[in-house]
Amino acid sequence: MKNTFSGSCLCQSVKFQIDGRFDSFYLCHCKYCQKDTGSAHAANLFSTNAQLTWIVGKDKVKTYNLPSTRHTKSFCKECGAAVPTESKDPAFLTIPAGSLDTEIDMKPQAHIFCSSKASWEKDLESVSKFEKFPG
Repeated sequence: MKNTFSGSCLCQSVKFQIDGRFDSFYLCHCKYCQKDTGSAHAANLFSTNAQLTWIVGKDKVKTYNLPSTRHTKSFCKECGAAVPTESKDPAFLTIPAGSLDTEIDMKPQAHIFCSSKASWEKDLESVSKFEKFPG
């Protein structure tokens, strides 16, 4: 059975489809992922065999490779939202979990690069929770 997932950027200028299975799902706390998400961690799915098809907006996708590292990020030139990144050597697909419009049943397998966790990312269970922006 083949799995098909659809996704898009925030402004809908970029839309894509993923055909295949995800090998892994990690929450990465490295400093690079903190910088490129503006958050505590990135939530990325990885696959060595899934196929990426750009439905619309491939020309609006920009890929940035951080010099002297393996860190790469693709994003929409219009809205800046993260979209999948294809690596050629070796063949590897990174899919930002939040870019998917299709629900997935896979849960993150691990937190990685925890030694780089943001100092404010401790004891978050005790922080107040709201269903909407607090008034």
